[in-house]
Parts: sequence; structure tokens; C-alpha cells
Amino acid sequence: MTLHVIARFRAAPGQEDRLRTALEAMIEPTLAEPGCLFYQLFTDPNDSAAMVLVERWSSAVDLDAHFGTPHFLHVRSVLETVLAEPMGIDRLVAE
Repeated sequence: MTLHVIARFRAAPGQEDRLRTALEAMIEPTLAEPGCLFYQLFTDPNDSAAMVLVERWSSAVDLDAHFGTPHFLHVRSVLETVLAEPMGIDRLVAE
């Protein structure tokens, strides 16, 4: 069963570039992880503070392993300083 993830972010005022840079740095190492099938960052064209990561994983086990990687742990610490609100995560499966 493929797991789809939508992660939503809102940058604090003046932190848009820092958030974008941190999230973009996640793309290459995450795509190299076992079980990562898709990982792409999107920005709202009408609101530069709103960003979304769309992800697809082979399994929940692979996604859970992602949360323990050095690059994820690093970005999590950056997010604590640049977000206007907690990130939102939706885990979805196709039935």
C-alpha cells in the first residue's frame, strides 16, 4: 500500500527564503532514502509564506524511518525557528 503525505508549512514573516532553502535541501537526500517514491516542494503563487511538500512512500515503515534521518532532524530544528504555526501533516492512502 502506497502512503501519500501532504506536509503544510507557513513561514513566519521575513522567513520565507529560509524556509524554502531548508525544505529544498531535504529533496535530494530524501529521494535517496529507501521507500521514497516522490518528494516535491510547492509554493503558493499567491502567498510566498505557504509551502507544501507532497510525498509518496512505499510504506509507513519507510516514512517513520525518514523521521529519524539526520537531514530530517536538522530541518526540524530549523522549522522551530522559521514557522508561523506548527506544520500540518496528512497521511493518505488510496482505496
